[in-house]
Amino acid sequence: MTRKQRALFEPRLIRTALWDAAKKLDPRVQWRNPVMFVVYLGSILTTVIWLAILMHRTDGSAAFTGSVSLWLWFTVLFANFAEALAEGRSKAQAQSLKGVQKTSWAKKIYEPRPDSPVIKVAADELRKGDMVLIEAGDTVPCDGEVLVGGASVDESAITGESAPVIRESGGDFSSVTGGTRVLSDWLVVQCSANPGDTFLDRMIAMVEGAKRRKTPNEVALTILLVALTLVFVLATATLYPFSLFSVDASHAGIPVTVTVLVALLVCLIPTTIGGLLSAIGVAGMSRMLEANVIATSGRAVEAAGDVDVLLLDKTGTITLGNRQASQFLPAPQVTEQELADAAQLSSLADETPEGRSIVVLAKQRFNLRERDIHSLNATFVPFSAQTRMSGVNVGDRNIRKGAVDAIRRHVESNGGTFPKAVDGLVETVARKGGTPLVVAEGAKVLGVVELKDIVKGGIKERFAELRKMGIKTVMITGDNRLTAAAIAAEAGVDDFLAEATPEAKLALIRQYQSEGRLVAMTGDGTNDAPALAQADVAVAMNSGTQAAKEAGNMVDLDSNPTKLIEVVHIGKQMLMTRGSLTTFSIANDVAKYFAIIPAAFAATYPQLNALNVMHLTSPSSAIMSAVIFNALVIVFLIPLALKGVSYKAMSAASLLRRNLWIYGVGGLLVPFVGIKLIDMILTVLHLS
Repeated sequence: MTRKQRALFEPRLIRTALWDAAKKLDPRVQWRNPVMFVVYLGSILTTVIWLAILMHRTDGSAAFTGSVSLWLWFTVLFANFAEALAEGRSKAQAQSLKGVQKTSWAKKIYEPRPDSPVIKVAADELRKGDMVLIEAGDTVPCDGEVLVGGASVDESAITGESAPVIRESGGDFSSVTGGTRVLSDWLVVQCSANPGDTFLDRMIAMVEGAKRRKTPNEVALTILLVALTLVFVLATATLYPFSLFSVDASHAGIPVTVTVLVALLVCLIPTTIGGLLSAIGVAGMSRMLEANVIATSGRAVEAAGDVDVLLLDKTGTITLGNRQASQFLPAPQVTEQELADAAQLSSLADETPEGRSIVVLAKQRFNLRERDIHSLNATFVPFSAQTRMSGVNVGDRNIRKGAVDAIRRHVESNGGTFPKAVDGLVETVARKGGTPLVVAEGAKVLGVVELKDIVKGGIKERFAELRKMGIKTVMITGDNRLTAAAIAAEAGVDDFLAEATPEAKLALIRQYQSEGRLVAMTGDGTNDAPALAQADVAVAMNSGTQAAKEAGNMVDLDSNPTKLIEVVHIGKQMLMTRGSLTTFSIANDVAKYFAIIPAAFAATYPQLNALNVMHLTSPSSAIMSAVIFNALVIVFLIPLALKGVSYKAMSAASLLRRNLWIYGVGGLLVPFVGIKLIDMILTVLHLS
C-alpha cells in the first residue's frame, strides 16, 4: 500500500468519519441528497414495520424484515461515511493550514526604511496599509507587498516546498504571505489585508467550504438521479395494488409485502452513484490541494475538466525562463574554437544565466576548463545600460560581447569595420527566433554567439497529450512574431499570440469564449489580472501580485506555471470518475432486477420463476443478497471515488468506449457474481 493510500484510510480520519456519518442521519442533512433520502425513508418505514411485527406478533417474518431494515440503514450510513471521509480529508488539510497561523509579534514602522523606529505590536492588530520591518528569523505577520529590500523566504509551511524563494521590491515577486518566515536579510512590507481576510484565511475558508458548492454538471446529474428515483417510486407504488388484485382474482398466491417493495425500490434506484456523488466532488478539490493548488470552488475544478483551450505564458512555462548559448558562429578567417575561447573569457565573471551558459557551452564543445578571471589577472568589464555590452581585459586583449549595434559602434570607434558576413549571421539567428550576441576583440569581430530559448524537456509530448484530449494550446509571449513562431514550432503548440498586451490577452480569451469554448490561463502579474478574471479557469501564482491572486479562481502555491496542465488533468479525472461510477451504478441495477424481481413476485406470479437465471436459493435469500450487495458495493467503491479513476489522454469517443467496457460491462457482471456469492454464504449459514 502506497503512502497516499495509507493516508486515505488514516485511523484518525476513519474514526472521525464514522462519527460524522452517524451525525448525518439528521433528516435536515439527508434531504439534501434526494436518492439517499428515499433510502433513508425506506429504512424508517421497514424499521416501523419490524417493530410492529414484534409488538403485535402479526403474521410476517420479523427476522427477514429486521435484516432488510438493518442493511438499509447500513446503506445510508455507508453513503454518509463516504461523504464524511472526503470532508474529513479537507478538514485535515484545513487544520494543517491553521497550524501556520500562529500568534506572532510584528515590528511596525512609519517610514519605509530599515532604520525607522520600531513599535512592537501583536500581528492580529495590524491593519491594511500598515508597514512592518521583517528581519532574518522573523515570521511574516501579514499578507503584503515588499516596499524596500530583498530576502530569502521559507514558504514551506504553505507550499510544502523546502527550497526558499526570493522576495524583493518591484516586479512580480514582491508579494509575501502571512505565516511564512524570512531566512536572510530584511524586508519592509506594507500589509495588503486586514486580519481575517488574509490569503491564508481565504485558503482555509476555501478548503472548509468545499462541501457547500455544487457544480453545474453535478446539479444536472442530481436532477437525472432524482427523475429516475421518482419514476421507480411511482412504478413500485403501483405494484402493491396490482399484487392484491392478482391474488383476489386468482384466489391463489400471496400478495407482495411492503418490506419487499421497499427493498425492490432501493435496489432499483441508482443508490451507488447517489451515495458517492458528494464524495466525488469534495475529493476533486482535495486532489487539487494535494497538487498544492487551492480552488475557490468545485465549479472551478469541474471547469478545468471541460477546458478545451489552454493559454500558456512562454517564459518559465514552455521555455526554461532564460536564454542560453546554443552555438558559436565564427566570422570569416576565425575558427569556432577561437570564438569560443574569447566568448568564455568575457563571460567568466558574468553571473547572468546567459553568461554562465556561454562558459558551459565552451567547456562542452572544446574542453575549455579551469580558467579563473583572478588567476589570469584579468579585469572584468560589467554590462551597463549605456554601453549594452560587457567583457574582459586580459593583458593586451580587450574582449567585448554585446548587442549588434553596441559592438558595431565599439569596433568602428577602434578603427575597425563590421563584416557583412557577420551581419548575415546576425540576420540568420534572428530569423530562427534566437538572440545574436556579437563578440569582438579590439577592432576585430570574432563572430556571433546564438542565444535561444530552451524549450523544456518533455513539454512537446505533454502538448501532444493535450491535443489527444481535444485541447488547443496557445503560447502567449511579448516576443516579436518571428521569434514567437520559431519557439511555437519547436514546442509543438497549436497557436501563439506574439507581442501580447493585457488588452490582447483579454480580447483573445473573449474571442474563444464567443465560440463556445472554455479557456484556462495562468498568470502572476498585475497585467495578467484582466485576462485571469475573464478566463473560465484562472490559475494565479502564489508568488504573483495580489491583483492576480484575487482575479484567479485557483492559486498555485508552488508558483509553477506548468501546473496548469496538471490542473486540467485533475479536472478531467474528476469528471471521468463521476461518469465511470454513474455508468457502473446504472449497469449494476440490471443484475439486481434479475435477482430481486423474480423473488419478490414469485409467490404472486409463479411464472416469474423462469427469470431466476441466477438460481438463488429462495425468495427471501434473493432479496437479502441484493440488499446486502447494494450496501457493500458503496464501501468497495469509496477508495475509487476519493482517489479518482486513472486517466489517460484520449479523445472523448475513446473515453466513452473505455468507460462502457470497463464500468458498463463490469457493472453488469460484478453484481451477478456478488449477489450469487452472498446468497451462497447466507445459505451455508442458514440465514435465508
